[in-house]
Amino acid sequence: MPRLDALPATIVAITRANSQALWGVAQVAGETHQRPFVAYPTLTGPLGVGDAIVLNVTATALSLGTGGVDFVMSGPALPESAKLGHIIKLRYTPLQHAVMATEQALQAPLPETLDGVRVVACLLHSQLAPVAAAAKATNPNCRVAYIMTDSAALPLGFSRLVRQLQDARLLDTTLTCGQAFGGDHECVTLPSALLVARHLEHADLIIVAPGPGNAGTGTRFGFSGIEQAWVLQVTKALGGEAICCLRASEADPRPRHQGVSHHSRTVLGLVGGRVTAGWPKNLPLPSNLEIDFQLADPEPGLSLLVEHGISVTSMGRNVAQDPVFFQVAAACGCI
Repeated sequence: MPRLDALPATIVAITRANSQALWGVAQVAGETHQRPFVAYPTLTGPLGVGDAIVLNVTATALSLGTGGVDFVMSGPALPESAKLGHIIKLRYTPLQHAVMATEQALQAPLPETLDGVRVVACLLHSQLAPVAAAAKATNPNCRVAYIMTDSAALPLGFSRLVRQLQDARLLDTTLTCGQAFGGDHECVTLPSALLVARHLEHADLIIVAPGPGNAGTGTRFGFSGIEQAWVLQVTKALGGEAICCLRASEADPRPRHQGVSHHSRTVLGLVGGRVTAGWPKNLPLPSNLEIDFQLADPEPGLSLLVEHGISVTSMGRNVAQDPVFFQVAAACGCI
């Protein structure tokens, strides 16, 4: 049976807010501890201290990796309606809402080719930062676009990493496609998002990655990052330069993720044909992979993250604890 746990609560404090998301703490009657929460004003309406809210506590009740926060399902007021388009995100759920899809707002059709633009397809959200930073370290004038897919977190506003990269000017524009929402451009499909990034935003590099909170079951095909195969295929079909950001590690204790992860190996088996991947020039090349490796120096990109005070982790490990993971991602941003 599906499970949804909800509790009434009262907002005690708001700790951080922007146009996309609001963070705070709330009190549930009868509990001695306060609950950190995240709310999305486009779904809940404006919120303030003392407001009565309803929290979705399903993930924290199951001790899942949502960042240890609950999510506001409803507040005291409905969001203000706006004259938007008719494309619905979170369709057929109580939180469905209309957005103005960029495809819908176009005055003329976009070209149907990516004109050879580089598209880095990532498996994990944490790869976004080293890829973007490496691109900017290699060419500060490189215009970098991020497309967030709907295989993990759906609200772009949940990602603190995206906000940090934007503040540091390491990301120039964001797009959300499928059921994901909150980007500078709302797109219905991945192909549309790629073409919008290239022709409306004039991106020199497009990074496609899921949001935070990917899912995995330990089975061959049961992980959300498997969409990377689809991203690579679509990029090639539209005439882009598809770059596969491999998941690799020397620190992960799980044998299936040591070296080049079984996730990456599964994706490569589904793509059909050879793909290009960046690889750190200081590391030996992995064997038994049909990949056109391009060697690169990842250190300028990783140093740029440090310079901007951006500390990124993957599976709880930072750059010092799992350097191979971040070096491989950074190598993909500067080829």
